Amino acid sequence: MMHSFLMIGQSNMAGRGFVKDVPIICNERIKMLRNGLWQMMVEPIHYDRPFTGIGPAASFAAAWCNKNETEEIGLIPCAEGASSLDDWAVGGVLFENAVFQSELAQRTSKLEGILWHQGETDCNPEGVKLYYEKLLVIVETLRRRLNVPVIPMIVGGLGDYLTTGKYGPYFHDYPLINQVLLEFANTQENCYFVTASDLKANPDNIHLNAMSQRIFGLRYFEAYDKSINILEPMKKEISKINELNNKPLSKAEKSALLGNEFGKGNISLEDYEEKLSKINDKE
Repeated sequence: MMHSFLMIGQSNMAGRGFVKDVPIICNERIKMLRNGLWQMMVEPIHYDRPFTGIGPAASFAAAWCNKNETEEIGLIPCAEGASSLDDWAVGGVLFENAVFQSELAQRTSKLEGILWHQGETDCNPEGVKLYYEKLLVIVETLRRRLNVPVIPMIVGGLGDYLTTGKYGPYFHDYPLINQVLLEFANTQENCYFVTASDLKANPDNIHLNAMSQRIFGLRYFEAYDKSINILEPMKKEISKINELNNKPLSKAEKSALLGNEFGKGNISLEDYEEKLSKINDKE
């Protein structure tokens, strides 16, 4: 049975890294949920905005596949850009959608983890003060509603770049959010914190850039796989990303990438058919 992971939070979980900045991850053992059905993952995975891009989930999933060489992983995209903890309150639209999508996924997969990244919108004294309590209600209710009482919860920290640039004054309290997230991980069962230390941003200094998202995904997987907090950058992160990029593509993966290019109108029908024929001939 497929192993599935719920992705929730705000824009840095949905992904705003520029797609053009990194090689696309394509792996036929990585699926994503669309209209209640599993299909081969393509990036961007989320579609909360027309400009959604690279997030942490694809490299998380690719690292998972390296560890689990014959099994499939399914990604459940439910993050929403600019959402606050109040937007994720139990009974609200975002929370109920995450439950609904996860229940659909559970029909054909085993739900094995929750990936959370959120906090930029709550970077204020009141938000910090109530963050732990609000997040606890969300997590406890998710686990109960989905009948996964001890499912791993991986929470990502906010980036050190947030106080630079035009919008920096809005994020003055980001270190306090990180302290609460780490406290949450240290005090709640099967919950782990992942640092965003040394990660870089897009020009807006709000969203992680594409390469940093790839690295973040590796850190999320390390936390999940080892059941530990990741409190500092890991060794050889760039080389590990390069290994993911250099994975030989299967026939199905080559065909999927080619079909995506044709579907976007980037190549003609004649080119598509010619290249598809070569893929089939080589196999």
